[in-house]
Amino acid sequence: MSCYTEENIVKDTSYSPDKPMQVGGQAVIEGVMMRAPNSVATAVRRSNGDIVVQYEPFKSLTEKNKILGKPIIRGGIMLIEMLYLGIKSLNFSAEIAMKDEEPKSKKPSTKKKKNQNQFALILTLILGLLIGIAIFFMLPLFLVTEFFSIEQTTFTFNLITGAIRAILLLLYLAIISLMKDIKQVFRYHGAEHKSVFAFEQKAPLTPENAKQFSRFHPRCGTSFLLIVILVAIVSFSVLDILILELIGFINLTIRLCTHLPLIPFVGGIAYEVIKFSAKHSSSWWGKVAIAPGLWLQKITTKEPDMKQIEVALVALKCALGQDNVKNYAIKE
Repeated sequence: MSCYTEENIVKDTSYSPDKPMQVGGQAVIEGVMMRAPNSVATAVRRSNGDIVVQYEPFKSLTEKNKILGKPIIRGGIMLIEMLYLGIKSLNFSAEIAMKDEEPKSKKPSTKKKKNQNQFALILTLILGLLIGIAIFFMLPLFLVTEFFSIEQTTFTFNLITGAIRAILLLLYLAIISLMKDIKQVFRYHGAEHKSVFAFEQKAPLTPENAKQFSRFHPRCGTSFLLIVILVAIVSFSVLDILILELIGFINLTIRLCTHLPLIPFVGGIAYEVIKFSAKHSSSWWGKVAIAPGLWLQKITTKEPDMKQIEVALVALKCALGQDNVKNYAIKE
C-alpha cells in the first residue's frame, strides 16, 4: 500500500531557509496529504496510534512543460493535479481505516488489491467530477433558466447563477460539518494550515510551534472555490455577450455547451487571483480579497489537537525529504 522504495525517496534540494517555497495539501480520513515541489506524502494515524505514510515523487506538469507553466494555463493544470492527488490520498486513508477494521486473518492478494484500488480511484475521480458538474454547474443554470425570465440577459443571469452556486456550496459545507467524521477531517484541515504556516514562517517544525499559528490560510482550496464562483460570473457574462452578438440569442443548451469547456480557464484565472492576493495579503485590498475565503474556513477548519498537528508535520517533513519515510512503514 505504501509506495516508497529506498531509491525513490527524494530529498527536496530546492528548499533552503533563504529560498521561499510553496507547500500545500489537504485533510484526509485521520490524516493529511502534503505536497512539496518534488513529492507528495500522506500521513495517516492508525487506530493503534501509529502513523503510516504513503510517499511518491511527483513533479507537476507545469514544471516539466514551459507552456503548461504559463499563467492561467498552470492554474487549470494544477487544479486537475490536485483533484487527482486528493482523491488518491483519500483512497489511501480509507484503505488504512478499512484495514484497521478487517480481521487480521483476511489478507487479500496484493496484486489483485492494487488493481482494484486503481479501478476504484479512476471510478471515484469520474463520479466525483460528474456529480460536482451536475450539482454546482448544471443545476444553477437550469434553475435560473426555468424560474427567472432573464435568459437573454448576460451579467444578471450569471450573477444570479453565481449566487445560487455560492448558496449551494455554503449549504453543502454547513450540512457535512454537522457529521462527526467530517468534523475530524476539518480538524486535520486546521492542522494542515498550521503546519504550512509554521513552514512559511521558518519556525522549527514541531507540534508546539505549529500550534500557535492560525488555522485560517489565504491559499486554502476553500477560498479557491469562492474565487472560482466570482470569476465565473465575469467570464461567463463576457462569453454570453459574444454569443448574443454572433447569433442573436442564447439558451440553456448553448450555455451548457459553451460554459462547461471554459471551466479550466476560469479555474486558471482563479488560481492566479488566489496566488496574487495571498502574496499581498498584508495590503488593504489583499485583505478584502481573501476575507470571504477566510470566513468560509470557519466552517471547513476546526482547532486541531497536538496529535493531529503531529500527523500533519510528519506528512510535511516526509514530502520535503526532512524525515525518513521508512520510519512510517505499514506494519501488518
